[in-house]
Formats: sequence, structure tokens, C-alpha cells
Amino acid sequence: MSQLLSLRSPYTALVDRLRGERASVLLQAVGVVGFALLTALAAKVQFRIYLWEVPITLQTAAVYASGLYLGWRNGLFAQALYLMLGFFLPVFAGDGYGVGYLFGVASAGYLLSYPAAAAVIGALSRRWKAFSGSTLASMVGAAIIFTCGVVWLHYAAGHGSWMESIDKGFLRFAVIDLIKVLGVGLLYSGTRSLTRGET
Repeated sequence: MSQLLSLRSPYTALVDRLRGERASVLLQAVGVVGFALLTALAAKVQFRIYLWEVPITLQTAAVYASGLYLGWRNGLFAQALYLMLGFFLPVFAGDGYGVGYLFGVASAGYLLSYPAAAAVIGALSRRWKAFSGSTLASMVGAAIIFTCGVVWLHYAAGHGSWMESIDKGFLRFAVIDLIKVLGVGLLYSGTRSLTRGET
């Protein structure tokens, strides 16, 4: 039980090389580009439910994973690269792209918070590599995303009250994102366990 609740992992793993400061430039570049493209792909895997302004996608799962697998710096770079791709290519959940489109959509607060969220997750999980630790780190990242998202949504959508923004921008996503956090935590812990002791 104590191991289950422990934030830190007692072993190293091959997958940790992705976030190592001494990793080769090529390996780091592959990680950054790979997770930027994964976030773009996740944006297109969405449930077409438009009962409110923000669609349900798998993007946040890719953000959580980028922080866990790449660490704070490269996780930040991966999400910044994703946003820059959106200046020229339709990689967001909608069909548009460009600076004007990014800052014009109601979900811009979520998108713009991705680099910071990935960086915080990466920093926290530097030592918190166990399932409990990586899950907690991702929850902190989720809090950053939803805080920025709700604040932007409130003004962009012209909601009549903050409760409406919290409802449409957070409460309706809370259970779904908790599942994403747990799923990414299990995936990260699983891949570390499979490659344990191979660094």
C-alpha cells in the first residue's frame, strides 16, 4: 500500500532517457516533434458535441504525456511547437488556423496554457515518477489548463456569470479529464515498468 501511494519511483528506466538532460540532440528533437504532432492528431480525435463552446478532444492527454515523457523543457518546447504549427496549418480542433484564428476562438485559453502545463508537469514529475506522483503532477497541469481556459472562455463567450463559465469550461469536462489523467499515468508507469533497469 505504501508503494502505491509513494510519489517517487525507486528505479530508473530506458524511457527516462527521453527527458534526460544528457540525451542526444536527435533524441530530444524526435521527442519534441513527435509530441507536437501527437497533440495535433489528438485535436482531431474529438467527440462532435457542441452543446457549449469548447469541444471534447484528446489534446489534454497529449499535453500530460509530453510533460511526463519529455520533462519540463522539452515538454514546453513540444507544446510551443504545436501552437506555432497552428499559425500555418489546421492542427487545432476546428478547421481554421493562423494567429487571428487562435486568439479568436473561445478555447484559446486552454490552448495557450499547454506549454506552461507541460512544463509544470515535467518539473514535478522529475522526482515524482511513480503512478501516484505522475498522476498528481498531471492533475496540477490540468488545474493550470482549466483555470486559464475558464478565464478566457468567460470573456470570449460573454457568459453572464462565472458559474456558467465554470460549468461549461470545467465541470462538464472534469470526469472525462480525470479519466485522461489516470490513463496517461497508467501508460507512463507501465512503459517505465517495462523498461526498468535498462538505463
